[in-house]
Amino acid sequence: MTLPTIRSTLVAATSLAAVAMCLTPDLAHACACGCGVFSVGAGNLMPDDASGSVFVEYDFMNQSRNWAGASSAPAENNADKRIRTDFITLGGQYRIARNWTVTAEAPVWDRAFTTDTGDGVQTFRHSALGDVRLTATYTGLSQDMSLGLIAGVKLPTGDHRYANFDPDTEISTGSTDILLGAYKQGSLNRDGDLKYFAQAVWDKPLDWKSIYRPGEELNFAIGFSWAGWTFAGGKATLAPVVQLIGSVRARDHGSDGHSDDSGYERAVLAPGLELQSGPWRLFADIGAPVYQRVNGNQLVAPVLFKTMLTRRF
Repeated sequence: MTLPTIRSTLVAATSLAAVAMCLTPDLAHACACGCGVFSVGAGNLMPDDASGSVFVEYDFMNQSRNWAGASSAPAENNADKRIRTDFITLGGQYRIARNWTVTAEAPVWDRAFTTDTGDGVQTFRHSALGDVRLTATYTGLSQDMSLGLIAGVKLPTGDHRYANFDPDTEISTGSTDILLGAYKQGSLNRDGDLKYFAQAVWDKPLDWKSIYRPGEELNFAIGFSWAGWTFAGGKATLAPVVQLIGSVRARDHGSDGHSDDSGYERAVLAPGLELQSGPWRLFADIGAPVYQRVNGNQLVAPVLFKTMLTRRF
């Protein structure tokens, strides 16, 4: 498969997902979590020549603004007022063969949900294991492992029965999803100090609860990094990274799915820094939405935070 073919496939997938979303504003009781935004782009483990790696990732999202269509909306139009979430993910990656790499990720969420229950505004807090993701990456499309395909599953291992959360704010979706994607990375100049990367992952539920079927979701990223600055006697480097992350999510369905107030399109600009020293890598970025359009009224976050510490071996 050639690079133009990969590009055509990703463009077509994005277009199909966008067409599937009909934007109809309405009063709401919903949120736009979009937690899949943390699963693509810089900091994530695209295969290289290492045998494997382990990592810990911390992400933060504070959904405090009500949004309708492509602009902010009065808070009173949404019964939900705030969703504050800390995500901690432990994982590892291992190259089982020259052309195959496997990855496992186990997240833990701590979520505070503030909503108007009808008896006043209340805040509920819950911490639990999230949905485990298992993926395999095929890197045999290029000799230098710069182009690959991704396939995997998201398992309903998380808690989706906490009584004080709505189905779309539960820590788990309660569904088993298939994950399909691709990545490409390389250099833009002969010296190799200016690099680019692109990645896309499509998340489609295959099995779900009868009362709630989450919408399928496409997350993709394109970014650039510079070789940066070398210090500590040449043993460490600090590199700036800039990326654009896009998300397209279809509407939820089911009796508890709030179909009129779910589904969105979003683009996030996320500058960051990557520090490398020997087998260690520390990445951090701050993302700000530059475009977002939601169905109905949904809670959105003004900024997104991500950090990731990786140890290669």
